[in-house]
Amino acid sequence: MAKGYWVSVYRAISDPERLSAYDKLAGPAVQAGGGRVLSRGGRVVAHEAGNTQRVVLIEFDSFEQAVAAYESEAYRKALVVLSDSVERDFRIIEGID
Repeated sequence: MAKGYWVSVYRAISDPERLSAYDKLAGPAVQAGGGRVLSRGGRVVAHEAGNTQRVVLIEFDSFEQAVAAYESEAYRKALVVLSDSVERDFRIIEGID
């Protein structure tokens, strides 16, 4: 079964305190959903139209598990805290294998 991934690229962070509060709720929600953080806010080299603000990569055992974690009640609570404090490109993608 192909793995699932959350890929978040932050274009702008207008309220770092709310982002921190989101992180405190999102971390346990991701973990409860079976997610493993592979990269969060580390070094980035951007090419073409890339952005280096903040990039997060989270792996799940399956695409379905990744979608379910995003739709979970615990993660939805984290999203309420995050609301309009950031501008990000968030995707759930399916791995090759």
